[in-house]
Amino acid sequence: MADHCDGPGPRTDPDVSDPPGAPTEPFAECVLCRRPTEYPESHEGVTLCPVCAWQEAQRMSCSG
Repeated sequence: MADHCDGPGPRTDPDVSDPPGAPTEPFAECVLCRRPTEYPESHEGVTLCPVCAWQEAQRMSCSG
């Protein structure tokens, strides 16, 4: 009998696949907090997670 904390095993359904346009490589880390971003690792330039991007936009809009 499985322990109640054990989750289901890995999905083995052959009909389930990634949606078209899904990234095929790992996500880049945020340069400020190191959380995953929406960008692949091959993305050039500064990569920010959504939270840090929003905070940076707030700082820029208030710096006049």
